[in-house]
Amino acid sequence: MKREDVRNVAIIAHVDHGKTTLVDGLLKQSGVFRDNQEVVERVMDSNDIERERGITILSKNTAVYYKGVKINIVDTPGHADFGGEVERVLKMVDGVVLVVDAFEGAMPQTKFVLRKALELDLSVVVCINKIDRPEARPEEVIDEVLELLMDLDANEKQLEAPFVFASAKAGYALKNLDDTPENLAPLFDAIIDTIPAPEGEPEEPMKVLISTIDYNEYVGRIGIGKIEDGTLSVNQECILVNAHDISKREKIKISKLYQFDGLSRVECRDAKFGDIVAISGISDVAIGDTICSPLDTEPIPFQKISEPTISMDFLVNDSPLAGTEGKYVTSRHIRDRLFRELNTDVSLRVEETDSTDCFKVSGRGELHLSVLIENMRREGYEFAVSKPEVITKKDERGRTLEPMEQVYIDVPEEFSGAVIQKLAQRKGELLGMGAGQGGYTRLEFQIPSRGLIGYRGDFMTDTKGNGIMNTIFDGYDLYRGDISYRKQGSIIAFETGESITYGLFNAQERGILFIGPGERVYAGEVIGQTGHTEDVEVNVCKTKKLTNTRASGSDDALRLVAPKVMSLEQCMDFIDTDELLEVTPTHLRIRKKILDPTMRKRASFKK
Repeated sequence: MKREDVRNVAIIAHVDHGKTTLVDGLLKQSGVFRDNQEVVERVMDSNDIERERGITILSKNTAVYYKGVKINIVDTPGHADFGGEVERVLKMVDGVVLVVDAFEGAMPQTKFVLRKALELDLSVVVCINKIDRPEARPEEVIDEVLELLMDLDANEKQLEAPFVFASAKAGYALKNLDDTPENLAPLFDAIIDTIPAPEGEPEEPMKVLISTIDYNEYVGRIGIGKIEDGTLSVNQECILVNAHDISKREKIKISKLYQFDGLSRVECRDAKFGDIVAISGISDVAIGDTICSPLDTEPIPFQKISEPTISMDFLVNDSPLAGTEGKYVTSRHIRDRLFRELNTDVSLRVEETDSTDCFKVSGRGELHLSVLIENMRREGYEFAVSKPEVITKKDERGRTLEPMEQVYIDVPEEFSGAVIQKLAQRKGELLGMGAGQGGYTRLEFQIPSRGLIGYRGDFMTDTKGNGIMNTIFDGYDLYRGDISYRKQGSIIAFETGESITYGLFNAQERGILFIGPGERVYAGEVIGQTGHTEDVEVNVCKTKKLTNTRASGSDDALRLVAPKVMSLEQCMDFIDTDELLEVTPTHLRIRKKILDPTMRKRASFKK
C-alpha cells in the first residue's frame, strides 16, 4: 500500500553547492515562517561552528507541506569527513534531490553521495543551482550529470531523472531555462511527481530502523527513523534488536513520540508507515537498531558505517599552566565528554589506553576531529592532543596497508608546478591533468591520507589562496614509505615567565614567532618556527640589564614583527610527532612532549 500524502527526500550535494540555502527557500515558501518573522540565513545550520564555517556537519530533519502532501526533508553534509552521516540518512528516504553548482558542475563528493543513493535504488531529482552566477553553464552541467549517472550504472528510471534549474538564494526554480522566474513550485512539483510515495503494510507488525541519533540533556538519546510497516503508538510495548549484534534483544516501551513540522518536533500519540519519527525514552538506542513489534523481531539490515582513518591522542594537560584557564580539566571530565560524543557521532571511535590520562580518538579525517576539539574547547574543556596519525592495517600476506585519498585540485596554471612538486614529496601520484573551469588547471592525484596531514596550509600559500582542493576516501593500499612532514625546526622557550620585548627582539632573528610581548610562557613551549631544520632554544623572558647611563625610553626603539597567529587546524598541521597541542578555552599553545631540555636531548639520542 502507498501513502500518497507523504514524501521522504534527502538533499545531497558536494560541499558548498547550496543544499542548506535550498532548504531555507523550501521552508520559507511552504509557509513555515510567519510573514513578519525574522529568519537567519541557513537556518538548518544550528550549530555555532556550522554557522561560522558555512558548512553542514550534522544531518537535520525538517518537514514542509505542499498541495496537501507532507514532504519530510533531510539536509545532509557535503564534506567527505562527514560522509558517515550521508550513508545513514539515505536509509530513511525514498528519493534524493541532487544539487549541483551551475558553474562547478559534478565534483568528487557529488559522485560519492550519488553512488550511495543509486546503490539504494533511490529516485533522483537533479537541481542545477546558482544559475544566476555570471559564469554559470547549466547546459554543460546537464551533460556532466548524465555522464556521471551512466558511469555509476544508473538504471533507466534514474537516467530519466528530471532536471530543475534554480537559484536557491533568490528563491526560484525553473522547469526550463527560458521560463520566467517566480518561485520554487517547479522543484516542489518535481519532488512530488518523481519521488515515490512510501510503501508499507498498515496491518503488518510495526518496524522502525533508527538512522540518526539526537541527544538532549533533559530527555537523553532520541532515535530518529522511518516507520517501515504498521503503526507506532505511545506506551506501545516493543523489542529493540540489531542486524549486526545478534545478542541485542531488549524489551522497551515507547514513552514519547514526535513528528517533524517545519523546524520543530511536534509530540503525537501515534504515527503510521512512511512517517519519519523521533522516539525518546530508550536509554541505549543506537544507530542501526530496529524497534519492532514482539510479533516479528527480525531486524532490518543496515550497512556498516565506514571505518575511521585517522587517530589522535587526547591527554590531560600537564603543562606548568595546567588548570588555570579551563573549567573541566580532569581525565574523568575528558572521558565523560568523549564518550558522550559517541551518542550522536557514529563515525567516531574512543578507546581507553594503558594510561588513565590518555584516550585514543579516531575519526574520518582532520576536519572531523578538529570540529570535536573546537566544540570541547568552547564548552570549557582544557586538554592536550597529539599529531594526527593514520590507522594502518595488515593484509593476509602481512604487508602494511594505509588509507588512500583521491585528490582533485583546481589551480591557476602558474601554480600547478609547485602543487605537483609538493604532493610528489608527500608520496602523491599524479593520475591526470587537464583543463578545468575558468582558466584553471584540474589535477587529479592518489595520495596516502597521511600525505595530506599538514598540507592545506602549504597549499593555500603555494596557490596564493586561489586553489580549490577536494578529497575523497579511496580505500586502502600498500604503505608508500616514510614522509618528512616539516622542513623547519621549532623555536622553544628556555625558561618560564612572561615574554619581554627585549627577549622577543633577539628571538625574532631566528625565525617566525607565534607570540607577542606580555604573554605567559613556560620552558619547553614552542613559540616560533626557525628557518632551518634544527630546533633552537631562546630566552624570551630576558630583560636588558640596567645601567646608570641608560635612558628609560631606549627600549622604545625595538621594533617587533607581528606574531603569526594560527588557527586550530593550522596548529594541528604544524605540530610534529614529538610535540603536543595544548587546547584551552582561551589559548592554543604548542609544546614539546618532554618539557625538560636535558631529558629531551636524551630521548632524541635514544632514537
